[in-house]
Amino acid sequence: MLYWILLATLSTSLMAFVGALTLFFRSHILKLILSVLVAFSAGTLLGASFIHLIPEAFHERGVDEQLFLWLLLGFTVMFLLEQTISWHHCNFITEKQKKAPVTYMILVADGVHNFIDGLAIGGAFIVSFEAGIAVWVASIAHEIPQELGEFGVLLHGGWKKGKALLFNFISALSIVPGGVVAYFAAQFLDMTFLLPFAAGTFIYIAASDLIPEVKHTEELRDGLKHFVAFIAGMALMYLIESTFHH
Repeated sequence: MLYWILLATLSTSLMAFVGALTLFFRSHILKLILSVLVAFSAGTLLGASFIHLIPEAFHERGVDEQLFLWLLLGFTVMFLLEQTISWHHCNFITEKQKKAPVTYMILVADGVHNFIDGLAIGGAFIVSFEAGIAVWVASIAHEIPQELGEFGVLLHGGWKKGKALLFNFISALSIVPGGVVAYFAAQFLDMTFLLPFAAGTFIYIAASDLIPEVKHTEELRDGLKHFVAFIAGMALMYLIESTFHH
């Protein structure tokens, strides 16, 4: 199982390099692509939470108050992280400019967030292969628009392209030790609490960061695209669940 955890976390960290794609698209096209990706990733995060993580937590732990407390803790930790460092995953659509000091805070916040993602991936694989795959796919889905946005913010903050890509990747690599910590901690601790905890973080990111970025559109056509992408994200999570259960 350690092999799958390493594969999942390393491949997710490589998403940091998709930021370079921002150099090849015009701003209006990039904004359209990003908004659809944001809606899709919101669907995958909610789908992973309600179709995989929470039901799996019920199965492993039973219905108890602690399960919901861990879910709330995951939600609260992400809220605290953003409030403390004044950063939002999807400010690439609305923010015009960032000052250089803020770019360092973004990298730190991203490192912490990726470590939490690593814990979630590792904890999910430990419990079941299906849950691990679901969390892995959901993590990649929300990493792509996040990394695209962060790369743009770093460039606006005065970073050179090569340096921005390198440091963004170093920050993304923190997901790997998160997965490894979860794996080895499972030798001594019951890590099933990471299922509701991860669900709480995913629900926060989807509801607080992603959906607000795409719920207000001037064109009905754009709104429908976002809704279809959102449903597609949830459908993908259901497809994973039905594939492994049948």
